[in-house]
Amino acid sequence: MADYVLARKSRNIASSAVHVLLNILLGMGAVLITVFSANPALGIVLVLVSKWRVFAVRSRYLLINIKSNLIDIIVGLSIVMLTYYSGSSLILVDFVLMAVYIAWLLFIKPLSTERANLAQSLIAVFLGISASSIMSATLDPIVGVLLAFLIGYAASRHVLVQTEEENFALTTLVCGLVFSEIAWLCHAWGIIYTFGDTGIKIPQAAIILTIFAFVYSYARQAMVRYREDFRFKDIVGPIIFGVVLIGIIVFFFSKPAFNIY
Repeated sequence: MADYVLARKSRNIASSAVHVLLNILLGMGAVLITVFSANPALGIVLVLVSKWRVFAVRSRYLLINIKSNLIDIIVGLSIVMLTYYSGSSLILVDFVLMAVYIAWLLFIKPLSTERANLAQSLIAVFLGISASSIMSATLDPIVGVLLAFLIGYAASRHVLVQTEEENFALTTLVCGLVFSEIAWLCHAWGIIYTFGDTGIKIPQAAIILTIFAFVYSYARQAMVRYREDFRFKDIVGPIIFGVVLIGIIVFFFSKPAFNIY
């Protein structure tokens, strides 16, 4: 019996080590293959292949599986696209993205608490909107708007699917529409913050929508928690904080020198 338990533990340790190694290789490979090929296609394929279990189901379950894994897919594809738009030479931002993706795969993605779900959604919003904003600078603006809708929908769904609320389809669609509207407005001036030769680029839209997503999630959770006893004062603090912070960003950090157009 003791030998069986020891063998079982050894197999668990070995499988865990392999799991960690594969995630590290995925995080490194998605970035390095994109940089060295100067093409996002291989990185995108690698991310999607890593999600093979999502697609290896009967057709009637495919859409459900994709919806359930949208956040993870958004993060992976955003890392690839941000790497691609940073250039074909290894620079600081590539190592930052590599570290972020590995941390996501090993430590953040496996979490399943309510706070963890919110954190996962906010990370997906920040990375997803960053990638879509940079992409829409060279593509049709409608691309950025549609991607923003998908990101808003996925982020809202990821948080609400863990709650006791049974019907949240309308809420997720409304959140997606609000995201697309804000993304359209932000596209009008397309502010992006750069940091010297590091290659790090942070679109203003990504910061604004991440703040909005946090305030929106907090307000909605408060309304659900208090229900009949809900009062506006329960959420006024975070709303004022979000509005003031966004106001400061828009009015004091929107110099034309940062404009990408």
